Amino acid sequence: MTMPLRASTLMTGAAIGLAVVAAGQALGAEPEATYRTFFGFDPRTSVWIVAELHLLFAAFVLGVPMFAVITEIIGVATGDARYDRLARDFTRLLSAAFATTAALGGLLAFMLFSLYPGLMSFLVGVFQLSFYIYALLFFAETFTLYFYYYSWDRLQHRKSLHIAAGVLLNVAGIAILGISNSWATYMMSPSGIDPRTGAFVGTLWEAINNPLWNPLNVHRLLGNLVFGGLVAGTYAAVRFLASDDPAERAHYDWMGYVGNFIAMSALILLPFAGYWLGREVYSFSPVMGNNMMGGAFSWTFIIQAIGIGGLLILGNFYLWLGMDRIPGAERYQPFVKFILSILVVSFAIWLTPHNLPLSSEEQVRMGGQYHPTLKYFGLMPAKNAVINFMILSTFFSFLLYRRGNVSRAVPFSRQGRWAKGITLGVSALVAAYLLYYGLWLINADPRMLDLGPEKQRYFLLPGYALLGQAAFVGVAVLLTFVDRGKPGQVLLFAYTALNTVFVLGIYGFVVMAEASPLLRNLAVAQWISLLSCIIVNATIDVFLFRRAEHLGALRWGRMPALSQYVLILLSMWAVLTMGIMGFIRSGLRENWHVFGVLQDTSAWAFTPTNAYAARVIGLCALIFFALVFVAFWLSELGEKHRQTAAAAGEASPARPA
Repeated sequence: MTMPLRASTLMTGAAIGLAVVAAGQALGAEPEATYRTFFGFDPRTSVWIVAELHLLFAAFVLGVPMFAVITEIIGVATGDARYDRLARDFTRLLSAAFATTAALGGLLAFMLFSLYPGLMSFLVGVFQLSFYIYALLFFAETFTLYFYYYSWDRLQHRKSLHIAAGVLLNVAGIAILGISNSWATYMMSPSGIDPRTGAFVGTLWEAINNPLWNPLNVHRLLGNLVFGGLVAGTYAAVRFLASDDPAERAHYDWMGYVGNFIAMSALILLPFAGYWLGREVYSFSPVMGNNMMGGAFSWTFIIQAIGIGGLLILGNFYLWLGMDRIPGAERYQPFVKFILSILVVSFAIWLTPHNLPLSSEEQVRMGGQYHPTLKYFGLMPAKNAVINFMILSTFFSFLLYRRGNVSRAVPFSRQGRWAKGITLGVSALVAAYLLYYGLWLINADPRMLDLGPEKQRYFLLPGYALLGQAAFVGVAVLLTFVDRGKPGQVLLFAYTALNTVFVLGIYGFVVMAEASPLLRNLAVAQWISLLSCIIVNATIDVFLFRRAEHLGALRWGRMPALSQYVLILLSMWAVLTMGIMGFIRSGLRENWHVFGVLQDTSAWAFTPTNAYAARVIGLCALIFFALVFVAFWLSELGEKHRQTAAAAGEASPARPA
């Protein structure tokens, strides 16, 4: 089964390279803005479907190797063989998925060059050299992937070499991600353009390093981690539900937990990257920024908010169900209702629109287009406050889960020098950045944001709030060093919630009215405060409960079936959310192929409705999961063949010398 997969992958990679090279050379001489249909179908929707399917599989095959290498390193560090098996299970899923990704990539390349020759002619003139590098990196990734997987047994006693191959695999994958991101972001934020002629006069690096490139790199890298973990969790859930063997159910229960844990850890950080990307969109083009949040895509953003909030709530629900497998976790169950209340209320505010869809009669009864109270929940200060609260609550759920079967913490004074050094070093770096950004805000010149000198007073509160955050980081660490770590964590949690949600969150309305450009810096101050709490409290928690007494072993495999359906629903929810995000990002260009440079003059140069987008995204999700389950089935066929061959080899008699 493996040889055809390898052959098809390499052949498809060669096809992509040949398509890029041959079509690039041909198009370079004929930059006509012509458009063609795909067997009579709308070319934009056809490319949309193939591109989305390709990107979904690409997110999977780029995210899973990260999991595999991380879990393999953990296995080597802890000596736990379960992590090595888990890493191998993750990697085995790539055999079929990688070939499917490559095939879809080849189809996408052919469609783009044939259906949009004018656009691709322009992009070839800008990115020609990067196309060749992309093709070479694809070959490198292919060979490294198969070496990494098929050398697993032979390099069992040379783990450093095997891990190095895994790291190299991830380097190649991230490089491929970065190059393809540069093409997408250049179409949104082109650089190196002569403003008089619209021709490209810059360098390749100038085109790659456009204003949106780095934000999208970080956003997609974290998104791939989330997505890869959730799809791996889906695989574990399917295997758990199909198995009657207690040992297998225990393994796949644990596998699903690990996949969900890493996915949710990355999801907690994902809004930071999303905010950075959105901020840079505003900075590059206020037209695109306003269209994103208050124009044609304002309701699409509400749908996206439902997706993000749903992922956080479902992730928490899985953790709460997982407490049933932990002896002693029942003492934390009373906290669940409070966390759930925070999540539900925050979620309701998070998805509240600023402009309500009202009839003329309803507007008359209400007294206008905006609800007198709910209109405030539709503004960015409210959104920034509640997403902070949801992330902080999710992190608190994680801490409760990992403390479930621990009877008591070990005094920090007995944790050794390494624990003290790491805790002190991490907290010092965090506090230093808080102080840096806080002092910068206090001393900032309002003119850099096109504000008058009298607006400087609005910079002071967020600056001093960050100084207070740094002080509470110091207090938490000090209490930890005198064996009062839990009260220190509580104080840091309390100040962070008060600071980011209730102080800076409410202050955001003042800033929005009096010094609107400062709102972006205020949001950064909120994110930094939240992130500092997560980093410092997580570091303290790790050492507080290292070598602690346990109330009993975790009962892996004793989860209710509902928990596995939650894992499956999480990955489906993530696919739909990713589709919505992609629609927003690409649709912001409206009737431009390359924003402000190359206009779309085809009959399809209009923004699709949300209903149409939902149908296309839903179709892509159905096709993706159908192909994923085929990949799971092929993976199991290969594993059963390997196990059968191994069993036959053990049963065969030894040959005489």
